[in-house]
Amino acid sequence: MSNMIVNIGDKPVGNGSPCYVVAEIGINHNGSLDLAKKLISISSECGCDAVKFQKRSVDIVYTEEELSQSRESVFGNTNGDLKRGLEFGLDDYTEINRYCKEIGIEWFASCWDEESVDFINQFDPPCYKIASASLTDDDLLRHHRKFKRPIVLSTGMSTIEQISHAVSVLGNDELVLMHCTSTYPAESQELNLSVIDVLKNLYQVPVGYSGHESKFIPTFAAAMLGAVMIERHITADRSLWGSDQAASLEPLAFGRMVKYIREIEVMKGDGVKRVYDSELPIIAKLRRK
Repeated sequence: MSNMIVNIGDKPVGNGSPCYVVAEIGINHNGSLDLAKKLISISSECGCDAVKFQKRSVDIVYTEEELSQSRESVFGNTNGDLKRGLEFGLDDYTEINRYCKEIGIEWFASCWDEESVDFINQFDPPCYKIASASLTDDDLLRHHRKFKRPIVLSTGMSTIEQISHAVSVLGNDELVLMHCTSTYPAESQELNLSVIDVLKNLYQVPVGYSGHESKFIPTFAAAMLGAVMIERHITADRSLWGSDQAASLEPLAFGRMVKYIREIEVMKGDGVKRVYDSELPIIAKLRRK
């Protein structure tokens, strides 16, 4: 199979295929399974192909010092209280898995440590997502590859040299790269959407776009520029508490974004220049010779 096409579940991702749209729920569920299911339902109604969560083993990913820092939240008074409160466990993900199957939408997760990779693997995800923050973690990259699933790798806050090293560790088979700027929210002058083509040409793999801007127009532009996968954070309400809410899209905007991406696919056409039947009367009317 060509490196330029990667199958995520039963859908091909790559040039010539419909753009694969992922709604990143991440931690915007705020520790509520009911809110998570609401966001899954909204994502499905918007026409998304998949939803994505984040999974961490809190005591592995964070140091004791980080966890003990003072931080007020609905879960308690420390950063550790917040981090643990935002993590779903086995029962939660079992219900998420059941619900996604019921409504017919794929789900997967970005795993921040090896234990989390093993945990998510029991649900037979269609792929793994590796966050930009983990791009330089060679051991974690290799651990993902043990399960022989497609990998989606975000490239925010990374140099070309770091990306090249990560690709050398992972190999470019069954790999999708995501151009990304890891600022929440990201400003237009730092989106650098031309990198989408650069990554495609350098690594000969499908390239998508993971956006953190507050609007959907740049994401729409990324699809126009050839991003074959789009990932955006989704929220029920941007006024909710949480660090990712401001860089997320509410349901109306998310649905509009997906609609416009689908219209792009129609407008792009196949690149074959032709005269349409609808033009024939205009030829007869306007062309003198």
